[in-house]
Amino acid sequence: MANKSQGTWYVSFERPRPGKRTWARATETFPNEREAKEFARAKLVETPNVTAGTLNPHLPKRTIASKLMLEWLGEADLA
Repeated sequence: MANKSQGTWYVSFERPRPGKRTWARATETFPNEREAKEFARAKLVETPNVTAGTLNPHLPKRTIASKLMLEWLGEADLA
């Protein structure tokens, strides 16, 4: 059985695949929104295609598209 993550937030981002012309996506999980924002801010330096959100069963569900990333990063942390 796979180990379940204890994180509530995720950040998904593109990363280059060595020797290939395509990009692969990777995802990291975080225990709170503040840490997810810090990581997302750092990944935006490398790639503009960064998304984030909450993992089930966390409520309320949030999904932050790459177009809304800068707005989300500007929000005050509630966590």
